Amino acid sequence: MADLVRIVLKPLGHEFTVERGTALRDILFTYGVEFPCGGNAVCEGCKIKVLAGHLAVTPEQENILSKKEIEEGWRLACCCSAAENITLELAQWEASVLTDETRFEFTPRQGLGVAIDLGTTTLAGQLVDLSSGNVLAVETALNEQGRFGADVMSRIFYAVTEHGQKVLQDSIRTQLRGMISSLVASAGIDASRIVDVVIVGNTVMHHLFSGIDVTPLSQYPFESATYELQRFPAEDLGWRILPDATVRFLPCLGSFVGSDILAGILATGVHQSKALVGLIDLGTNGEIVLGSRERLLFCSTAAGPAFEGSCIKMGMRATTGAVAQVTAKNGSFNCRVLGSGPPRGICGSGLVDAVAVGLATQHVREDGKILRGNGSLMLCPPVEITQSDIRELQVAKAAIAAGVQILLKDLGRSVDDVAKLYLAGAFGNYIDRTNAHRIGLLRIPPERIEPAGNSALLGAKLTLFSGDERVFSEIRQIAQHVSLNADEQFQEIFVGEMSFPLAEEA
Repeated sequence: MADLVRIVLKPLGHEFTVERGTALRDILFTYGVEFPCGGNAVCEGCKIKVLAGHLAVTPEQENILSKKEIEEGWRLACCCSAAENITLELAQWEASVLTDETRFEFTPRQGLGVAIDLGTTTLAGQLVDLSSGNVLAVETALNEQGRFGADVMSRIFYAVTEHGQKVLQDSIRTQLRGMISSLVASAGIDASRIVDVVIVGNTVMHHLFSGIDVTPLSQYPFESATYELQRFPAEDLGWRILPDATVRFLPCLGSFVGSDILAGILATGVHQSKALVGLIDLGTNGEIVLGSRERLLFCSTAAGPAFEGSCIKMGMRATTGAVAQVTAKNGSFNCRVLGSGPPRGICGSGLVDAVAVGLATQHVREDGKILRGNGSLMLCPPVEITQSDIRELQVAKAAIAAGVQILLKDLGRSVDDVAKLYLAGAFGNYIDRTNAHRIGLLRIPPERIEPAGNSALLGAKLTLFSGDERVFSEIRQIAQHVSLNADEQFQEIFVGEMSFPLAEEA
């Protein structure tokens, strides 16, 4: 008989048993505990609080947590195993994944289809009636590969150095099979009616799902042997619930610019524009596309995790308790907190707002130095941002701004020539465009910036209705990858973009 221990999770109210010695990392991700560093004990992203029972304090935890935190019962889940009955306090994760409800023209076809946006952090799937275009069911989730690291480089590291590529492949294929089962159950339909599944995602997600070796993406020049469209009979993936379906993972554009951006180009029509337009997906890797129907340039820049709340002292995703918006009030900070609970952290949009307000109220200098508050800005207790948080944001925004400048330079154009800039994804949908302009993240005037929602999911849906795959090669024929590292001016421009613009320049 198995030797079991009981785990109680507060305030979720979940209670279950596991075998004694089970690593908490293997069970808590589902309940909202994230592991940004891949469980390597170099961050505080997986903090949990012991309310009853005991979790041992390891040297790794002593290096990260303060003595006071340890005394209060805080631990790092990545370092702990369930050795006895325990009660833990967790913050509830709530899905804030951006889906898509855009109406579009289409040519009807028979059957049902599934569109999936496979993100590094989150997943979004929609079941679509291909005869009417109606969305029959929607599912969102955290990507369970997140147990092995929050960003693509952490996943690549695990795949290459820990021989974990098969683990990551099986994890995501199993999770997407479960997502499709949930879509079918929600809609109350027969799964055999599904004839087409279209998946989009970044290059690493494309490779991990498709079984393509990610080793070339781990080392310079970061190029894969293939970026082509991948096609599978659903049954070959172990998806036996879809006996007649074909699964397509759309082709990538380049080393770290994936089919999610290709789908975004389709959704926004960037490739058909007469005028100079752009598309930016702001995340850990910032993907940028600029051009027109004559020529498209694209690049990827390592913006870092600041936009998603990681590596920020009190950073978190846009869930309950997150400071998501900051405005000025009587020379100080006024915060909007998501959900009905107390503030417990800050997400990316809140961080951008806080720094913009800090600049306006002279709490923060243009070089990023905090002028008041003993090296930190108290927003709404206990949430504060530190000097190192502002540095993280400076690095992120400088990487994006420099990438835009390099592409414009190569096109022989300027910011004034950009007619419209689409912002893709949840962060782009919620960010205050005026504040993004104030901190120098987006130099394009706010009135020319347009949130594009989940353009990746919309592009995947559009593909469900089109049997003509030539459009992918047509886009790739006019699209050219720009390697920022190879541009001799990139480092100079990047350093110049680290500071925030002066008030009169913003």
